Amino acid sequence: MFNNPPCRLPAMSQNKHLFNWLISCAVLIYAMIILGGVTRLTHSGLSMVNWEPLMGIIPPLNSEDWHELFLQYQQYPEYKLVNNAISQTEFKSIFYFEYFHRVLGRIVGLAFLIPLIVFWSRGLLTVKFLKRLSVIFLLGAAQEGLGWYMVQSGLTDEPRVSQYRLTAHLGLAVALYGVIVWLATDLYINNIGTNKCVIPPKKTLTTLTVILLFLIYCMILSGGFVAGLRAGLIWNTFPLMGESFVPPGLYEMSPIWHAAFEDMTTVQFNHRILAYLIVSLSTILLIVFLRLKSNSVLKQLMISLFVMICCQIALGVTTLLQGVPVLVAALHQACAILVFTLALILANFSGQRRILAVS
Repeated sequence: MFNNPPCRLPAMSQNKHLFNWLISCAVLIYAMIILGGVTRLTHSGLSMVNWEPLMGIIPPLNSEDWHELFLQYQQYPEYKLVNNAISQTEFKSIFYFEYFHRVLGRIVGLAFLIPLIVFWSRGLLTVKFLKRLSVIFLLGAAQEGLGWYMVQSGLTDEPRVSQYRLTAHLGLAVALYGVIVWLATDLYINNIGTNKCVIPPKKTLTTLTVILLFLIYCMILSGGFVAGLRAGLIWNTFPLMGESFVPPGLYEMSPIWHAAFEDMTTVQFNHRILAYLIVSLSTILLIVFLRLKSNSVLKQLMISLFVMICCQIALGVTTLLQGVPVLVAALHQACAILVFTLALILANFSGQRRILAVS
């Protein structure tokens, strides 16, 4: 048993404004991740062949602008090898997905930077908190550059972006989103929540929630490789891959570790295995959390997480069986980020010395 002194919760203050700001930024990044996924699914990511960080926010304003952009697009391999039959009108439909994705990236940057300057100028940020926010801003700037670095890989001889760069771009976006949500959760637990506190779970249980969070993040990265290689277009059966659980050709590349990132069969198999691991561990954690005598907030988080994981698996299987339709695949990615969010909040709450309990 823990010998806990009375729990004190700071009164609600300007930290509520910081919390709302961070959550707003997280929502914008979430939307950007989903839009990025749709851009990928609609093969729109290579429609903008230039990167203009400042002037790029101005859209084509007339038919001459559209004609010039279309002529630029025609100079690159995607048009020559894949889309040489599309009209200028059809080009507009793929252009807008990538355009709004880039515009949203700029909006995220402004939504983070302007309030940061305001809060700092008013002395509302501690030195420690300001350093964390500065790191987030630098990561966001790096994410913008990494996005263009990814696009460049598809503007060469082969009109397909590198699965390594795509996954790095996705992974950094999710990590950036996760850091912001983690910080916001810290603010909520330590400064905003007003309910009573209860005894935290054992360290082993907290460690398991962190392991689950790590597996979910790896699953998202694995999904990046599946998308980058278009590995979801093969082995469209479940639970078997074809006629067996272990498909032929698994890990046959040389050197063998290349298969985990470059072979379509192996990449899809690994994605499935991660799903099985996540379902197994989350089931164990659900049983353990339900048996706790207190920590009702942790129980509710774990139940919500388990339900969302089940929804995510169902969407993943549907995406696979139906040959990756855009809407279902986009929902699959959206649900993946929600699963990651709940796992992150659960890990944060379970690791606190004082856990908020709901009545």
